[in-house]
Amino acid sequence: MSIWSRIAAAISALASGEGLSALFDRLRAPPERSVAFTIAVIALGAKIAKADGQVTRDEVTAFRQVFHIPPEEEANAARVFNMARQDVAGYEEYARRIRAMFNRDSDRMTLRDLFEGLFHIAVADGAYHEKEDDFLRRVAEIFGLGAREFRAMRARFVPDARPDPWEVLGVEPGTPPDAVRAAWRRLVREGHPDRMIARGVPEEAVRMAETRLIAINRAYEEISAGRA
Repeated sequence: MSIWSRIAAAISALASGEGLSALFDRLRAPPERSVAFTIAVIALGAKIAKADGQVTRDEVTAFRQVFHIPPEEEANAARVFNMARQDVAGYEEYARRIRAMFNRDSDRMTLRDLFEGLFHIAVADGAYHEKEDDFLRRVAEIFGLGAREFRAMRARFVPDARPDPWEVLGVEPGTPPDAVRAAWRRLVREGHPDRMIARGVPEEAVRMAETRLIAINRAYEEISAGRA
């Protein structure tokens, strides 16, 4: 059974009147955590797509760049998106439910993976709006992500300025070369597809690591070459 079919089954199990956020209390254990991860990205993505007041075709297309959705599963993916968009529960309620589900120390990277998916969707239309920034800052707070982590992700994704390579690697300017290399190697290791899948990220979403690794490698090259 594909992940999209498992998502459809989870939605069908909702009681009458229950919103999509109710699923996050039920999908805590493997392998259903990958179902929860996918629902979380799509659900919060639907909320952030509305944060700037409109849902663009680019933002909807961004889901296809994060997840490979076979033609026969498009209806199931669209159902999740539409349920989240229409749900009266706000994005903060979604974020709190997700944080409660991924609440172990070992889940921190899973939350970062999910958060990167949201950034990918936010900038899909080529712009990054103030309301989207407010949205993501608040979700980062709820997820327990620090200000430096937020800035590092923002530097990798937001097209409004040349990314600061120090921010991308999450190190202070002037950090010794050995420490910079250690930070770079750790980020590359964390972004390996096998590690992401082990954290509960579905295979359909590991392409998120491609953007991450390109930015991380570029930042390391700039610092190593003395251009930062």
